[in-house]
Parts: sequence; structure tokens; C-alpha cells
Amino acid sequence: MTSPLGSLYGGGDEELDRLLGQFEGEVAELQRLQGRMQGIRGQGQAADGRVTVKASLTGALAGLTIDPRAMRLGSAELADAILQAAGEAMHDAERQAQELMGPFVAGTPLESALPYRDER
Repeated sequence: MTSPLGSLYGGGDEELDRLLGQFEGEVAELQRLQGRMQGIRGQGQAADGRVTVKASLTGALAGLTIDPRAMRLGSAELADAILQAAGEAMHDAERQAQELMGPFVAGTPLESALPYRDER
């Protein structure tokens, strides 16, 4: 598939060609970032590691592991442990997303909106 910008190339304006090439490179980089963001899976644990949850960035559960020993907790405690682990998994997914996005927003007003900034 050809780029919709392809017709703008080769018009004799070297600066325009350079800017278009830079723009296309940045778009390709953002597309790779989008793919990586979709693949994020956060992980959280509760009940001394007996409940493990994996979650996507959207909050969808991507995995749930319940150690047989967790079955001794009772239904209410087990439910609480699952919710706690799911919350931790979501926070982990958000942190991973922030780490991926950091280089793209560095030096822009969006940088201050990142809750997981590295405060060195």
C-alpha cells in the first residue's frame, strides 16, 4: 500500500520531502507504540500470592490464577482478594503504559499529566 503522502514527494522541494519523511517516520513510530500498548498486561497479586490476576490496559481480565490454598479463604475473602489483585493488575498496566508513552510526551505539556513520571 502506498502512502497517501506519496504524491507530495518529488516535487522538487527538498525541505518538504525531508519533512514528509520525518512525519511518516513519526506516524510509523506511533503505530508501533499503539501495538505495544494493546499488548500490555499488568499483573497483581493478593492473599499472599495465592490469587494472581492479569489485566489489559482497558481493564479486561486476561488471566486469573487461584492457588488451591486460596479456596480456604471463604467466598467473601476470595472475592475481595480477586478484586484487590485486579486493582493491582490495572495499576501495573497503567504504569507500563506510562513508561511506554513517556518518551513520546517528554518536553510537551502532556508530560505533566503522566502520573507515573520518574521523579529523579
